[in-house]
Amino acid sequence: MTRSIRTFVTARTIVAAVVVAIALPALGQEFDNPKAKKPPQAKPQRMSAGEGMPPLPLPATPLRRSEKKRQPAPPALVGMINFSAQAVVEKGKREERDAFPTTQIDIERLMNFSNNKLDIHYRYIATSLSSFSYDPTELPVLYLTGWTPMPKLSDEMVEKLRRYLYDGGTLVLHAQCGRKEFTDSARAAIAKILPNRPLAALDGDNFIFHSYYDITQMRVRNGTDDFKSMPPYLEAVFLGCRPAIIFSPVDLNCGWDVVNHPIEGGVLYHQDDALQLGVNIISSALANQQYARTWGTQKVYHQQDDKTRDQLVIAQVVHSGDWDPTPHALPNLMKYVAKNTTLNVQFKREVVDLANVDVFKHPVLYMTGLRDFKLSDEQVKQLKTYLTAGGVLVADSAAGNVAFDQAFRRELARVVGENKLKTVALDSALYQTPYQIKAVDYTKLVKAQEPRLNAPTIEGVTVDGQLQVIYSRYSLSNGWEQLNFAYNRGYADTDALRLGVNIFSYAMTH
Repeated sequence: MTRSIRTFVTARTIVAAVVVAIALPALGQEFDNPKAKKPPQAKPQRMSAGEGMPPLPLPATPLRRSEKKRQPAPPALVGMINFSAQAVVEKGKREERDAFPTTQIDIERLMNFSNNKLDIHYRYIATSLSSFSYDPTELPVLYLTGWTPMPKLSDEMVEKLRRYLYDGGTLVLHAQCGRKEFTDSARAAIAKILPNRPLAALDGDNFIFHSYYDITQMRVRNGTDDFKSMPPYLEAVFLGCRPAIIFSPVDLNCGWDVVNHPIEGGVLYHQDDALQLGVNIISSALANQQYARTWGTQKVYHQQDDKTRDQLVIAQVVHSGDWDPTPHALPNLMKYVAKNTTLNVQFKREVVDLANVDVFKHPVLYMTGLRDFKLSDEQVKQLKTYLTAGGVLVADSAAGNVAFDQAFRRELARVVGENKLKTVALDSALYQTPYQIKAVDYTKLVKAQEPRLNAPTIEGVTVDGQLQVIYSRYSLSNGWEQLNFAYNRGYADTDALRLGVNIFSYAMTH
């Protein structure tokens, strides 16, 4: 499953170039979407023969009749967002028109396909932002697609959508026919819903591309051109380690027969490939349900606002690569440290920019992330000075993300030069106090990929015999949070906590 970040960067460049270059028509150009002419399939009528009892007098032979039997409806998983019709007056006549035209054939076919492949029994329902309860336990996934500009969302709707996402819901959007009119408006709406979190391309290692089907290539076409193969492309906004908003600027095309009937002016995935990607989105959303709801629960740490008095407070480094995917990790770990060591710790965390002089008041810095990132020259210089002065940097890749791992190694090389990361030997003091650690347990995902791995794989940079940088490519912080993220490539919770205690004990005593 794991793919090189170089491949991902190339993929992102190719897809971005294709989406821009392959003729997205100018805004305002008239566009007739043939998908809009395809109605949803009629619901099948379930009929069964039954004995009927007519009024007296009773004939010698009972009559038979056919009657409809209502089957219990399967639970709803996806809510397809529709916008209320709006009244317009044209040539002196008042009529109702769709405020935002959309189609149901895509999601209908996707749900049928997903139910069959995943052996589940869910349905989609139509909903509107004015009537929906915004409760993710009612509808875990909201789905929005169209080819015209999205209607403007009210401040109230934006706030409710934001709360829905933090409570564990997922919002999926895609541009029918890859239309720029929808794409531009969707990006603006996403930025308004989660303004402080970036919408960016998923790297090829992301679990959405591998949760059921292992997708490394997809076929895409522009209008009547031949299909071309390229790596899959989705953009997302993360809450924690899960993509809470998933956006495709290329048509996912789950219901239109694009193979036999290409759409003029449309940028679309091959329908078979799009269905596979759709199944992956559904399966990953289902797997993340419990994690999403638990992560969104606000945790209050009673010492967060207390002044620090000779206590250990870990400062977390801010950077450009989704720096805060595990916000509950450090406070949870500090509780564990306080319970199992004599270290005087405070149950809070602070955040710092490496370019800020405040980093020097913290003996230990912590860093994690989910995506590629880059440090500025000033940040590199400051971190080098910090480490030279005796500070310790502890870092891990959240969920074992490959893009962050490779970015961390690249940026650290700018700081430490030839003094590269090396595996910490099992006889190191790091593994001796307060816990003696010789073997560890990993998450199911790691075991599936490396079944023989049972030793810790911590790496470090040593200066004058002491570890100044301590790093794990397998996630520690997901284990510290103890939220059971389904796609975590890391240490099992108990061993993640034990390793965390040893790491910070070492950092403070050496």
